[in-house]
Amino acid sequence: MIPRQYTNDVLPGGEVSLAGWVAGIRDLGNIKFFLLRDREGLLQVTAKKGVAPAGMLEAIQALGREDVVRVAGKAVASTQAPRGVELIPGQLEVLVKAAAPLPIDIGDKIESNLDKRLDHRVLDLRNPRNLAIFKVQARLVEGMQLELARQGFLQVFTPALMGAPSESGADVFPVFYFNREVYLRQDPQLHRQLLIAGGFDRLYDLGPSWRAEHSNTTRHLCEHRGIAPEMTLTDEGDTMRLEEDVVVAGITRVKEHCAAELDLLGVKVQVPEKPFPELRFPAVNAILAKMGKDLPRGEDLDRESEKLLAEHVKKKYEADFFFVNRFPFKVKPFYVMRDGEWARSVDMIYKGTELSSGGQREHRYDRIIQQITEKKMAPDSLQWFTEPFKYGVPPHGGFCIGIERFTMKLLDIENVREAVLFPRTPERCLP
Repeated sequence: MIPRQYTNDVLPGGEVSLAGWVAGIRDLGNIKFFLLRDREGLLQVTAKKGVAPAGMLEAIQALGREDVVRVAGKAVASTQAPRGVELIPGQLEVLVKAAAPLPIDIGDKIESNLDKRLDHRVLDLRNPRNLAIFKVQARLVEGMQLELARQGFLQVFTPALMGAPSESGADVFPVFYFNREVYLRQDPQLHRQLLIAGGFDRLYDLGPSWRAEHSNTTRHLCEHRGIAPEMTLTDEGDTMRLEEDVVVAGITRVKEHCAAELDLLGVKVQVPEKPFPELRFPAVNAILAKMGKDLPRGEDLDRESEKLLAEHVKKKYEADFFFVNRFPFKVKPFYVMRDGEWARSVDMIYKGTELSSGGQREHRYDRIIQQITEKKMAPDSLQWFTEPFKYGVPPHGGFCIGIERFTMKLLDIENVREAVLFPRTPERCLP
């Protein structure tokens, strides 16, 4: 198979054959231009009267925006063209004509509102800025996976269908499964723990989870993806050290491989220093009180609290990433490790937004049953999960980093919907 050529491969002096979409056309009479766009960028194609083959100027004049074409010719240096190179065409073939007018503008400036763009998401994704977001996201995930592999973690694939809710039944999506009702998973959490019980020691899952929350905010999705390690450990400090390593590796990978994309998006990325600052309850309540926020003891952080703590950390530590540890047990799920009033439960916050939740799990069978009862859940419905803990499960813990939120905050995107290819929200399940 002949290697595929892309626009960023083109250098002056070479013979080139490319395929892509017509991104724009200019007519200067005796000179006609069009921009060819593919996955890697733009290339100017220039035909001059008296130089171009017969019929070439007429063929270019007949092109429309988003026509799919194949063009071959010679690349030459040009100070007027993007990247300093243009293509002098010898052959031009229209593979597919695009309908006109286009339903949305997909030029350099995104003028259509987000809802309309998402209605026509396929066209919207052709915008180089949108493509750049997902190139960054791919490298971000790649960097995190490489670090997990380096530290001996095995990638696994846990079920997306569950016979019972893993936390509560209020925010699950029911699915008809043969003759009974099951649920889309809220989190791969419990099956990761079962794999620890099965002797896997260090593993991670990478995939989607679902939450049936009526949250129409710029931070929430009904379907989101996470990278979720689980491991045997000493205490929740081990999960924080691993999470720092994973975050630093992901951002470093982006910096090393996405310079062009970051430049296009106008974003400067900074690799954080380790260790990340750690705040703990109940000291968190005192910090917030000094900032004018009354958070009653035993209550969970709200959005305002996360933002205020981020301001505190930025001012005191000059850091964008930090951990909040030892949450009130009453606001956390049954499977967390309890330490009196508090839980060994850790959130990671980045630029004022929670990116992950994790920490140490409860591994003792009697304590798990006790905590299920305290949370007013039915022990029988969770027997499939709790039964293996009778037979010796080591101390363990982990976390799940939301990929879309991480991308959104890293690139300073205002709405998380722009960091997912086809967002699923309370009002949207198409395209």
